[in-house]
Amino acid sequence: MSILIKNVKVNGQQCDIAIKGNRIDKIAKDIKGDYDEVIDGAKLTALPAFIDMHTHLREPGFEYKEDIESGSKAAVAGGYSVVCCMPNTKPATDNKYIVKYIVDRAKEVNLAKVYPIGAITVGLKGELMAEMGKMKEAGAIAMSDDGQPVSSAQMMRLALEYAKDYDLLLCSHCEEKSLINEGVVNEGENATRAGLKGIPSAAEDIMISRDVILAEMLDTKVHICHVSTASGVQIIREAKARGVKVSCETCPHYIAGTDALILDYNTNSKVNPPLRTEKDRQAILEGIKDGTIDVIATDHAPHSLEDKNVEYNYAANGISGLESAFSLCYTYLVDKGVITLDKLTKLMSERPAQLLGIECGQLKEGGLADITLVDIDREYKIDAKSFESKGKNTPFDGWKVKGKVVKTIVEGQIKY
Repeated sequence: MSILIKNVKVNGQQCDIAIKGNRIDKIAKDIKGDYDEVIDGAKLTALPAFIDMHTHLREPGFEYKEDIESGSKAAVAGGYSVVCCMPNTKPATDNKYIVKYIVDRAKEVNLAKVYPIGAITVGLKGELMAEMGKMKEAGAIAMSDDGQPVSSAQMMRLALEYAKDYDLLLCSHCEEKSLINEGVVNEGENATRAGLKGIPSAAEDIMISRDVILAEMLDTKVHICHVSTASGVQIIREAKARGVKVSCETCPHYIAGTDALILDYNTNSKVNPPLRTEKDRQAILEGIKDGTIDVIATDHAPHSLEDKNVEYNYAANGISGLESAFSLCYTYLVDKGVITLDKLTKLMSERPAQLLGIECGQLKEGGLADITLVDIDREYKIDAKSFESKGKNTPFDGWKVKGKVVKTIVEGQIKY
């Protein structure tokens, strides 16, 4: 199939994009020729399709929350051509057979490209190393026990060594469980006002510090998931300055939201790590500006109504985020002048591709035709009921945002 996108903005310049097969054939002004489909991009901006390093697709085992088909529909609706799905499925994605199942199922669905992230330890229990090499052969792109920390420092050391041997990125969920102590929100003034038990930011910071120290000792890579604290950003900033091979991500909900959202007891604001203070949010923005934070990932965590429609203490952690991610980031980062649109695309496309070692994340002649078309001037209200995802759980429902995904092309095929 061939596609011609006419009069679209690329890097601020009005031009055409010609797609032949799964690749970008040409980016230039006034391209001529016959194409199977012509798209009028006059009011649109072309961006490299987004890559989510941190998605929960729930299949196998929790299909009532989400499955690979519904999650893939949500992905392309949000402008994503690639999603990397976390292993806290049931059973856990801790062996080559489940990895292969996910890979095969995603090919059947044929929407976004889905790369499984394998478990570091068997059953995410932190006791026995999972078979990283066999999972990589089956299609796993990285390793993580996300949803659970690797509590044992010795196990984490071994995991980092094995990951280095197999040239796999190890993604760490940083949480010191002994400090959680039944907490459900960020420890601080708003937790006290709400009468909810708090989780100190130190629970995250201690584990970030441990993993940075281990990576420095072993001279190996480590990727820190969903950074939410000011002190966590500073620990990573200082480590990078020393030459430690640490990368990290944050999420749209830490960019746009704070723990003030817990005060109405809407359980859709319950997430792990918890929403933090305005001071933390400002530190996240500064970390994005100065390059400390490499990636914006969604941590898309869909849940059923039954998972969330309970008392705050008993509600499941997680926010359904694929379909609102770009708009929240554009509104709170680009439209407010924190960073440029080009910088945002690096955070959501180019840098994730580099860390994962995959071919996409840029708009260039000869490159894969993974393209998202957005109307950056369009204002709208986030409507959870309209989500393609089974998970309607977002605290941003009804929020006015700017920047709407209009079309998503994955390897030369229009998927949304």
